[in-house]
Amino acid sequence: MHQELQRAIESAGLSRSRLARKVGVSVKTVDRWVSDPRRVPHQRTRDEVASALGVDADMLWPKIRGAAPGPDREIVATYPYRNACPTAVWSRLFDGAKREITYAGYTNYFIWQEQPRMPERLAAKAASGCAVRFLVGDPESEVTRRREEIEAVPLTVSTRIRITLDALSRINGDGVEARLSDGHIALSVFRFDDEMLVTPHLANLLGHDSPLLHLRRRGSGGLFDRFAEHVDALWGEARPVTA
Repeated sequence: MHQELQRAIESAGLSRSRLARKVGVSVKTVDRWVSDPRRVPHQRTRDEVASALGVDADMLWPKIRGAAPGPDREIVATYPYRNACPTAVWSRLFDGAKREITYAGYTNYFIWQEQPRMPERLAAKAASGCAVRFLVGDPESEVTRRREEIEAVPLTVSTRIRITLDALSRINGDGVEARLSDGHIALSVFRFDDEMLVTPHLANLLGHDSPLLHLRRRGSGGLFDRFAEHVDALWGEARPVTA
């Protein structure tokens, strides 16, 4: 079964019949795509399906183009702005993660605004055995204060961090861990098992205005591992959140 396609259909809030109508094919055709991953539509149809589901076509049929021979072979998609990445992509990656979910953004504020029922979903993931980590900035640090001067917006960096910490404190059950660090002020990394969304922050722009890379791990020593090692190093040096 084509699990990625089925999850994308569900995340987009569509049925197979509605997807079929959107792209101009029969329901039986969609059923065949889902039941047999070896069945691949033509390029134009793949693009129409991806557009209807709000995802990148390479996420659904990654082997069509093949892995690039160079260092960019782990890049699934690129977006000029973080908020240009469809919410369906975030939902699909979250729902599909079984082993590890890491939110290493400086505030992680946006996830509470853009993803529904996150406290309940995080608690469920942790209860299922998935390791859930939040690496956030220290709201009291000098790094945070300087960033607030640069951004100069009413909803300050420290306020956004405290909103995240408050949301995490309200999650029932164990398994969701949070630590404080100032080492990722210019780089946000969000990991979901072997897939990752990375945002390098540009100058004085807010996170949603900075570009985003979608990576999928294809082997050791690639881009994915470099960013994963960066986060693990920061996590090891970070300070536990205390009540």
